[in-house]
Amino acid sequence: MAFFDVALFTEAAITLVVIMDPPGTIPVFLSLVGRKPKLARARAARNSVLVSLGVISLFAIGGEAILRYLGIGIPALQGAGGLLLLLIALDLLTGKGTTDPEVAEDVNVALVPLGTPLLAGPGAIAATIVFVRQADGHGGSYLALGLAIVAVHLFLWLCLRFSGLVIRLLKESGITLLAKIAGLLLAAIAVQLIADSIRGFVAGGH
Repeated sequence: MAFFDVALFTEAAITLVVIMDPPGTIPVFLSLVGRKPKLARARAARNSVLVSLGVISLFAIGGEAILRYLGIGIPALQGAGGLLLLLIALDLLTGKGTTDPEVAEDVNVALVPLGTPLLAGPGAIAATIVFVRQADGHGGSYLALGLAIVAVHLFLWLCLRFSGLVIRLLKESGITLLAKIAGLLLAAIAVQLIADSIRGFVAGGH
């Protein structure tokens, strides 16, 4: 039946929210652009969410074909994403990500690491590909999945767009502390991605 698939919408939305963790991106976002003007923060929030939406939509439409053509799998994406996040985490922990204005350039931050791989990371991409398989060619299911992806990104935008409320509470010293915490969290996420990548390669080799 081509009617709207409420179950798929709910499952996809909840899964993507858990994986992409909108509230959890706020510390990283503030550590990178927290010292910038309000307009610049709003622009970075919008651009990073649009980048993530574009990447997730691309893989929803042709993810399996893209990976098959390039000859890569999800473990390879996890490994690459983990290494990239680890580099960003090291910058934050050593202070480079917060003291060098070039590192925190709005557009660059929106692309990497916020847009991808933090938001549109290997986990979200893999989950999207799985949900596309579940849709099984039904128009109503595809519509449900598409709306779920848009709804999650709207929630992401709201979290980042109004993160300025957190800045008023934290002040300058709080943002510096937040950068260190965000760096630690990013490093942990990076190590987990690399571990999952290794596990995936080992399991695929058996």
